[in-house]
Parts: sequence; structure tokens; C-alpha cells
Amino acid sequence: MAEDHSRKSPEGPAPIIELRQVNKYFGKLHVLNNINLKVAKGEVLVVIGPSGSGKSTMCRAINRLETIDSGEILIEGKLLPQEGKQLAQVRAELGMVFQSFNLFAHKTILDNVTMGPIEVLGMSRGDAEKRAMALLERVGVAEQASKVPAQLSGGQQQRVAIARSLAMNPKAMLFDEPTSALDPEMINEVLAVMVELAQGGMTMVVVTHEMSFARRVADRVVFMADGEILEKGSPEEFFDHPQTARAKTFLESIQGH
Repeated sequence: MAEDHSRKSPEGPAPIIELRQVNKYFGKLHVLNNINLKVAKGEVLVVIGPSGSGKSTMCRAINRLETIDSGEILIEGKLLPQEGKQLAQVRAELGMVFQSFNLFAHKTILDNVTMGPIEVLGMSRGDAEKRAMALLERVGVAEQASKVPAQLSGGQQQRVAIARSLAMNPKAMLFDEPTSALDPEMINEVLAVMVELAQGGMTMVVVTHEMSFARRVADRVVFMADGEILEKGSPEEFFDHPQTARAKTFLESIQGH
């Protein structure tokens, strides 16, 4: 196991996100095996590994889109609620961006972004629309506000999905392979928004195959394989000095991609 030299120490105040001894099974398949992880405020944690390693399952467990079989997940030192209003509150505080954009197909882009703040945060429509337009401007799609999702490219839709999450003023954002459904030319426009978020201090957990993003933006890289965290460390440590044979094999397999 690699030593964990985080640029931002997880000690001090309670981590924004903490997983303790988390286990998850799909039938007999042990998809999360004793996962222990802390994410500090303002930290960008990038999770990488081969397909089927448990990365997305772990990401989805953090806001209980996937239930776990044992262990604990804490948000700012408090146990993740099981259900009901308290869980809805936590989910509102953890922005989630998926591979598929999950926008409401028959609502305009503006309505997609204002819906959460109006219905969950109790914002007035005027305030919500003003904030939404500022966020759509920030991610470069303000001129698309009156359109519906099908009229936008995949890259534009994913940037709207990021704006929709930001509209809830999240404490942290979870990205589950946000570029994997995009054409190559659209990937960079989404990654550029994520880089800007990271540079602005947003706490982020990013599951991705984009190694250049991991090298450039991560404070720490977590490498998963077969449901386990095999390595944690800085991008330099992981990419230049992987500790396990599994990580070395994985990095060799992606060279040149």
C-alpha cells in the first residue's frame, strides 16, 4: 500500500466525506471490499482503475444511490441518513454528475437548473433564474437557456448538468465518469469546467478514465481494482512510481490512450 502524502491533509476538521470499512455485494460478487477513505474540504480526489473495479459503485454509495451492506459513510462527521428528508437534504448538499446527463427532456435548460433551488431550497423563481443564468454563463451555455436538452450537444448537456448541481450550493461534488459518453471533441469542454471548479476550491470526487485530468488536477489519486483500494497518493507518486503490480499493469495498458 502506498503511503498517503496528501497535499491537503485530511486531519483537523472532520472530512467532508469519510468511508469506514464499507462493503457491498452484488449477489456473490464483492464489489466494495473494506473501503476506507477520507476526502478533506477543498480536496480533489480522482478515482481510477479498470472497468468493474467498483469505482462507480463507491461514488454512488456516497449519496446512497447505492446502499451498502456494512460499514459507515459519514458526511462532515455525521452518518449518512438511511432515507427520508434527512437523506434528501444530504443529497442536495452533494452534487452528482453522471455519465448520462439525466436532464429532464421536456423542460428547458433554464427550468432544469432552477427546479432544485425552487423546490428544494425554497428560492423565489426570480432569484433562482438569476443564479441559473449566472451558472449557465459560467459553464458557457447561457445562450441555450430556452432550448430543451435534445437541442444541445452531449458536451453542452453535461455542462448544464454541472450547472444544475452547482445551483444547489453543494458542499462537494461527485462525478461518475462524466465524459465517458461524450465524443472526443466534447470531452475537453467538460473537463475545462471541472478544472475551473477544482481551481475554485470545490471539494470533488471524480471517477474518470481521463488520466491527463488526474495528473493535472488531483490532489490525490485513488487506484481501485477488484473492489479494493490498492493505492492512494499524489498524482506524481501514482503515475511515476506505482507500488503494486496491478497498478503497473493498468498504467501500461493505457499508455498512448
